[in-house]
Amino acid sequence: MYDVIIIGAGIIGTNIARELSRYNTKVLIIEKDIDVSMGATKANSAIVHGGYAESHSTLRGRLCYKGRKQFKRLNEELNFGFEETGSLVVSTEDDKEPLEKLMENGIKNGLDDLSIIGSEEIREIEPELTHDAKWALYCKGAGVCSPYEMAIAMAENAIKNGVKLELENEVIDIEKIEDRFKVTTDKGEYYGKYVVNAAGLYSDKISKMVGVDNFEILPRSGEYILFTRGTGDPINTVIFQLPTKLGKGVLVTSTYYGNLLIGPDANDESDREDTSTHVERIAKIYQQAESLYDKINPKQFIRSFTGIRARSSTNDFIIEETKVKGFINVAGIQSPGLTSSPAIAEMVIGILQDAGLKLEENPNFDPYRKPIITRKPLKPFNEIKDKIELPLGSEGRIVCRCEQVLEEEIVDALHRGIKVKTIDGVKRRTRATMGWCQGDFCKPRVIEVMEREYGEKIDPSYDIEHSGVNRVQKSELLDYLNSLEEE
Repeated sequence: MYDVIIIGAGIIGTNIARELSRYNTKVLIIEKDIDVSMGATKANSAIVHGGYAESHSTLRGRLCYKGRKQFKRLNEELNFGFEETGSLVVSTEDDKEPLEKLMENGIKNGLDDLSIIGSEEIREIEPELTHDAKWALYCKGAGVCSPYEMAIAMAENAIKNGVKLELENEVIDIEKIEDRFKVTTDKGEYYGKYVVNAAGLYSDKISKMVGVDNFEILPRSGEYILFTRGTGDPINTVIFQLPTKLGKGVLVTSTYYGNLLIGPDANDESDREDTSTHVERIAKIYQQAESLYDKINPKQFIRSFTGIRARSSTNDFIIEETKVKGFINVAGIQSPGLTSSPAIAEMVIGILQDAGLKLEENPNFDPYRKPIITRKPLKPFNEIKDKIELPLGSEGRIVCRCEQVLEEEIVDALHRGIKVKTIDGVKRRTRATMGWCQGDFCKPRVIEVMEREYGEKIDPSYDIEHSGVNRVQKSELLDYLNSLEEE
């Protein structure tokens, strides 16, 4: 019997689990997929938002800044990768009123690091932007992080502190039996006093299993373009376009590791599982971003991807104990869900306490988790060639030449309490296969290490199936952009 069963191992479920591991509670996370952080957590903008965009009347507005303030401490404890870069909402119009309204809303949400700056200050911060920028809302404390590494770090630390994780367990039924729940998956049955529904895109389906159907999840897809490492270095902040009558526009940013990232767009006619990308949408994102930053080189494109946001029919976060006592919905966690996640976890702990869960602090709680990798500059190929050619098992051997990932880093990632069954899982922990060649060189080398460490064959079918998702390739984008120029 568990005290709390959490359904879903994305950024929300893992945050809640890690927060609960501070106490002497018996906690189980159930996840239908093969690893943690497999939904929206691994395919989003990776932005730690300021907290000024969402209305103070919404939970989204009130929780964003509360969550943002915790990222520095959490990164010091868990080493997942966070940098406070600041953000700009840029306007090309003379009218400052829309920016002033955003600032006023941010102040209501508690922010104290907002200012409106003119074109000269904008170019001091972002000298590479086009000269069309006239005004901007500057938020000093916004930033970027590595979201899938954050969820992995949360899960690893929660497990270290006593939480149980069951992967590849899809929930098919939930039954309330007196003062406990029976949660049935396709692998077995689990019993718990409380259930927290953090199932993301499927949270409405999980909720309906206990007869709570007061919301629906309306998937919203957003497509992105990622460029090779180093292309983001000229960008110093997260750059947003001011929403206009023509739409919200796209953001331009550097990832935590220095890749230029642009996107997303928004499409409400989306399937929960469809993560394909489309050349027309990708090209439009490219053109919108180019209006702010015209030094984008499409030949440095390495990947397009799509994230599916779990937008609810209420258009706000749903965080509450339901009419079924002990069953707590944490649903509709769209943007800024990543930023809000630490505050959401704290809110859920409070709801569990109010519902009767007794929390006694765990004296053995250890908040720290060592990094698997650290951000480091890439060396010239001639300096690493000998290390690439070393035989399996050699000290200092480089497995992934693009991202210069060491064999010992992969070995470390495989032995942290979560069995990593896929190349994709190694990628999200170490960056192996994330470079120019997208794994053409190092995938078999990664499998070689995995098979030696686990003493079993690694089935590549999962990675083959998921890498086969229809994504726009560089040649397709270049041809399409050329055709637009010819027109």
